[in-house]
Amino acid sequence: MSPLLGVELWGLAHAWRAVSRGHRVLLLERTQLAEGASVRNFGMIWPVGQPAGELYQTALLSRDLWLQLGKQGVTRVESCGSLHLAHQKDELDVLCEFCEQQTHQVTMLTPTQIAERTKLANQSGLLGGMYSPTELRVDPRTASHSIANWLVAEHQLKCCFNTQVTSVVDGKVTTADGKQWTADRVVICSGSDLQTLYPNEFASSGLKLCKLQMLRTGPQAGIDERTPHIASGLTLRHYTSFESCHSQQKLRERVASESPQLDRYGIHVMASVFTGGEVVLGDSHEYGDNISPFDKTEIDDLILSELRKVIQLDDWAIKQRWHGIYAKHGTLPVFERQIEPKVHLFVGTGGAGMTMSFGLAEKAWQRWETESNE
Repeated sequence: MSPLLGVELWGLAHAWRAVSRGHRVLLLERTQLAEGASVRNFGMIWPVGQPAGELYQTALLSRDLWLQLGKQGVTRVESCGSLHLAHQKDELDVLCEFCEQQTHQVTMLTPTQIAERTKLANQSGLLGGMYSPTELRVDPRTASHSIANWLVAEHQLKCCFNTQVTSVVDGKVTTADGKQWTADRVVICSGSDLQTLYPNEFASSGLKLCKLQMLRTGPQAGIDERTPHIASGLTLRHYTSFESCHSQQKLRERVASESPQLDRYGIHVMASVFTGGEVVLGDSHEYGDNISPFDKTEIDDLILSELRKVIQLDDWAIKQRWHGIYAKHGTLPVFERQIEPKVHLFVGTGGAGMTMSFGLAEKAWQRWETESNE
């Protein structure tokens, strides 16, 4: 048996890849439902944001696994693609350079071609954009719950909710109610909780917390969940895939000079359309000691101000506001450590959890299989 600690997406990813190999799996979750970063995001599976090479291939592997879930009716998965819009010359330069590298499945579009794909793009001052077909959309508020139910019903996964783990020693898991389980392998996926079980490991890990603020509109006429994800030129500062573009530096320098508050709060704006035409908008990034439990109106105002330059909505009234917190490593796609022979720690997928979790989990189980057969 392999206990998985966490019913957030990262824990479910490991559970799925374990049961698919015939392992008996127990999943322990401190809450009744997923309520962390797995449900507080855009619902974007975003391979285009990963740099060429192994990470991009891992993102595409995750994409294939998401599509499997969609085909099996586990959760709704929309193949919507994405559009990066350029309203500044330096943004267009980065997109053109990125396409010329031919490392990702991307093509440049004219403003007219963009208008044919979506009415969401603001045509005022639009110079062009880049289309990627690889991006998917899922509803983060229901996906984890649906996957957990499916694993229980179809793969005999055992889940214990409202269960707080207090220690893991020599493959033996102990919970607050005194129960214990012994397993061949324990995988700990504790999300943004960096201190409960292994405070010393986390203190030396290089992980830091990141807080993001997001918003949701009411239904918009004439758009639906098939609409591509929309990203602005500001996004080209954020995702590591664009660091290969020499022209990115000029873009960074302009934003830092013209709008230093965007760098201060890590703002890069995006939009994702959900069932009924509601649009999720965001986001921002505050790190470490700068994180406050209180959201900043200034950040929401900056996000909306930048989005008005990029997209057009019939109704800009905001129906919901929230924030999420996740753990992020400065250089690694995930912080992975073998605590002891039977115990593995997996945390810190950063803002790419929806995109990378399935692929990273699959690769981990492939590696463990190989090691067991040697």
